Amino acid sequence: MVERRSLRLALAQINPTVGDLPGNTRLILDWIDQAKAARADLIVFPELALTGYPPEDLVLKPSFIDQNLQYLEQVVAASRGIAVITGFVDRREDVYNAAAIAHGGELRGVYHKIHLPNYGVFDEERYFRPGRRCPIVELRGIKLGITICEDAWYGDGPMLVQARHGVEILININGSPYHRSKRETRERMIATRASDSRAYLAWVNLAGGQDELVFDGNSAMFDPEGRIIQRAPSFEESLLVVDVDPSAVLAERLHDPRLRKVTAGPLERGLAITQITLKSSSPPPPPASVFAAAKPLTGAEEVYAALLVGTRDYIHKSGFQKVVVGLSGGIDSALTAAVAADALGPNNVIGVAMPSRYTSKASEHDAAELAAALGLELIVIPIDPARRSYEEMLAGPFAGTESGLAEENIQPRIRGNLLMALCNKFGYLLLTTGNK
Repeated sequence: MVERRSLRLALAQINPTVGDLPGNTRLILDWIDQAKAARADLIVFPELALTGYPPEDLVLKPSFIDQNLQYLEQVVAASRGIAVITGFVDRREDVYNAAAIAHGGELRGVYHKIHLPNYGVFDEERYFRPGRRCPIVELRGIKLGITICEDAWYGDGPMLVQARHGVEILININGSPYHRSKRETRERMIATRASDSRAYLAWVNLAGGQDELVFDGNSAMFDPEGRIIQRAPSFEESLLVVDVDPSAVLAERLHDPRLRKVTAGPLERGLAITQITLKSSSPPPPPASVFAAAKPLTGAEEVYAALLVGTRDYIHKSGFQKVVVGLSGGIDSALTAAVAADALGPNNVIGVAMPSRYTSKASEHDAAELAAALGLELIVIPIDPARRSYEEMLAGPFAGTESGLAEENIQPRIRGNLLMALCNKFGYLLLTTGNK
């Protein structure tokens, strides 16, 4: 009779801040404590969790790389009683996008990202060297393989190599940015990797916003047939705890000959494959409560959640608290104000109406109604005095011409100056309403 084995994994779907090494370290340590309280054997953090993703030109600063390695020591020290996998920037003969493997207060191994994306929002070939290490980790007699984000997008990539070497649980750590409908495409791809490898696959992603990027979370555990057995929520931090018994993986592979037919390709021949055994003296944890997989957001609800997260995190991570929105009574400003109020709370949103003699009473009424409905403070600043001053100053140069677009465009520029003056005076951030 085959002995049943079990491993409790905690997937930490967190929201770090690029460059905030002390804050990110505290965040990681807090989630390690939560995983220990849940009696997890292993906690897994996303790609470059220690530095925040994407660190971009910070990686060009040797001092930043040194500090990132110093803070990694705190994370390693916290690995007593639990195994920890977390993303960081490694430096050897060059610089690598890396995953640290820590256990028992020691750094036991490092994986370097092999496939570096260099398209769309990604520019990793500029900062990192591709990896050539492929450590296979054994914990409680279960073989684990670690990869980073883009490595999973290649069917003949490192996951296939790890499966050929007996890995039963594949772990892929990610900084996978959101765009509409990406989750479905991504989950189909990850499901294919799991089923092709006949292995469990733990996929953990960032949640939150960083500058122009939004990360949707949706971390998940896939079974050897590519089915999702657990999923974390969309766009929010979460600790997804899953008990995995990979005893069936061998039986799956005995009945599926595909892996036997795969021969070592150029990638595998160029990899240094090493074995790391982590000793676990604690007894297996009791069975965890089984929760249904979180229902992912879809459609307009998904897009609106992404807007909220991107707005909230850009403002807070930039050190601002309150924002200003120009309210015209139109759809653009109404939607922007609603996003701001939902993201930051209405007390942190100031609406500014700037009527002129051309502003209709209906527009003024709509702006006031919107502010009242959302609970915003409303400031009204008529712009006719400024408009008249502009007309007087330009009377000479404009003499003999017909009034037209130039005169019309003066009004929005006056409004922009007033909004920026409020922001500069009180430390607010201006949200543009130019395109809904």
